[in-house]
Amino acid sequence: MLTPKEKEQIIKKFQVHKDDTGSPEVQVAILTREIEKVSEHLNEHKKDNHSRRGLLKMVGNRRRLLRYLKAEDEKRWDKLTDKLKLNK
Repeated sequence: MLTPKEKEQIIKKFQVHKDDTGSPEVQVAILTREIEKVSEHLNEHKKDNHSRRGLLKMVGNRRRLLRYLKAEDEKRWDKLTDKLKLNK
């Protein structure tokens, strides 16, 4: 789980406009960081299937948001995937 300070930093880095907290870019960036944290946890605790299920839900949610963003504006999608170093 992200701390409020970490979340605020991610929002500031990826926001589209000044008061933006819920654009697809921000949501994908937050999910990406949470996925990284849960993946690190699962490397230590290999049998934690409850966290593994949460990880799979987050990955699916991120995939859905990225698919939406690509359909709406491919330039924004391209910029975001480059910035987060995600596979295309």
